[in-house]
Amino acid sequence: MRYTIVSETYPPEVNGVALTVQGLEHGLRLRGHELEVVRPRQQGDADTVARSMLVRGASLPFYSGLRFGLPATRRLREHWRRRRPDAIYVATEGPLGWSALRAARQLGIPAATGFHTRFDHYMRDYGLGFLQGTAMRWMRHFHNMGNATLVPTRELQALLEHERFDSVLRLARAVDTRMFDPMRRDDDLRASWGAGKDDVVLIHVGRIASEKNLGLAVGAFRELKRQCSGARFVWVGDGPERERLQQDNPDFIFCGIRRAADLARHFASGDVFVFPSVSETFGNVTLEALASAVPTVAFNYAAAREHLRNGMHGALVAMGDEQGFINAVVELGTHVLMRRTMRGNCRHAVRGLHPAQVIADFDLILHSLARGAHVDAPAHGC
Repeated sequence: MRYTIVSETYPPEVNGVALTVQGLEHGLRLRGHELEVVRPRQQGDADTVARSMLVRGASLPFYSGLRFGLPATRRLREHWRRRRPDAIYVATEGPLGWSALRAARQLGIPAATGFHTRFDHYMRDYGLGFLQGTAMRWMRHFHNMGNATLVPTRELQALLEHERFDSVLRLARAVDTRMFDPMRRDDDLRASWGAGKDDVVLIHVGRIASEKNLGLAVGAFRELKRQCSGARFVWVGDGPERERLQQDNPDFIFCGIRRAADLARHFASGDVFVFPSVSETFGNVTLEALASAVPTVAFNYAAAREHLRNGMHGALVAMGDEQGFINAVVELGTHVLMRRTMRGNCRHAVRGLHPAQVIADFDLILHSLARGAHVDAPAHGC
């Protein structure tokens, strides 16, 4: 089959959408499909990139390091007339994504879309809460232009169906448990953080930005620090709030962006993964923490609600209960035996999330669309 993936973001950009898209791309290629990626040109790209169609893009003013694709409906339409894909997958709702859906509809090419970002929540997080309803209507119009909307959790599937999104299908996420492994724990790395063998290390991995609710993580650490003077807080990632956070908290350890085995080593060397965000569509880092056998404190939604069991793999806190979140961090941070027991449980939470199965389910969806058949949720995704 000939498939096309359209995305405004792609590695080396580091975010959940870019990495998910790359994983889907590689997986489909391994299954023998002809695949093209349509994305904005990035700094350092050659004039042509094998098996990719590069379009003009521009930088996002409020999201450093990322670009969006400029409208390209005519170019895509002409390109797909010459090399028609059997089905396309549109991963992002930017101008390039809209162009792809318009061109596909004009040519009668079936399309699936991916719901990766809660823009309605971002409106709230950036002080534009009055636009939340508008954002939801805009997203519904976008996704209903396609033939199916793919989501990672049952919770999000139910929400979008309630919001009158058409043909919402759950496609589970996976994690590479060979990469993210507790055996990568590194005592030398911990020593470089100033953490001794018995000191507790909180770790946060992700974009350092206001929508991630990071003030709560800081408050939880400060409460823990009052009881465990040797506690450390390690931050992996980058973003617009890093400089301010670093200035206000000189005792924090900032490691910048880490990738692949180096990221896995940082994960496994932490003791408690702290994830205070309330605006995620999924949160791949939750699965990576569990695969690394790091007990996790998160709110009860998205990936945590789907895979984390309270008291077994960490703490699942009721949405909005900030004091409960702080209490959970302190409890885990001060109880070594509890953490040790949970470490032994964490990998069981993700042991069935095999990347190969997710790719097979994704392939089945696209193949069904290409054949014009009714598309059901993959059996393994339920």
